[in-house]
Amino acid sequence: MNLSNLAMRKSVSSLSWTRLRSQVARMTRRDDAEDLLHDAWVASASRDAGPDNADAFIARTAANRGIDAYRREQRWGLVGDDAFALIADHSPLQDEVLIARQRLERVRAGVEQLSPRTRQIFLMYRLEGRKYREIAQQLGISQSAVEKHIARAMAHLAEWMENW
Repeated sequence: MNLSNLAMRKSVSSLSWTRLRSQVARMTRRDDAEDLLHDAWVASASRDAGPDNADAFIARTAANRGIDAYRREQRWGLVGDDAFALIADHSPLQDEVLIARQRLERVRAGVEQLSPRTRQIFLMYRLEGRKYREIAQQLGISQSAVEKHIARAMAHLAEWMENW
């Protein structure tokens, strides 16, 4: 590292980083001004010759990087949240999938412990999405009986899943 580069680093370290960041944010109108500024500082620190005005040089370099990023996004049609939507992985993590499968198996085992009639009514309600009135009409029982079977099933499953 030569003397001019050392002088530029020393000059940059004494600068108000917050002031530079807000200047870059104003110049680029981007949310990633901090990243642009950091990239510009790293690039300028690796140069052999330091500029006379390190503040202006780093701010301009950061702004140019912001312009380049904007042009790249425009070329690829990536603007705002669309860029993140393109690269984001919305699938669940492997451990979340494993836990969900284990929980489903636990619920399935709890449903199997219900009496056949209660299980039938509960599955008609939860899986088929039927209303109490529809279930009562199809099975020839009162709506109150359907409500009691559903309540019994829910209480059993809540207890079954507790502390699991």
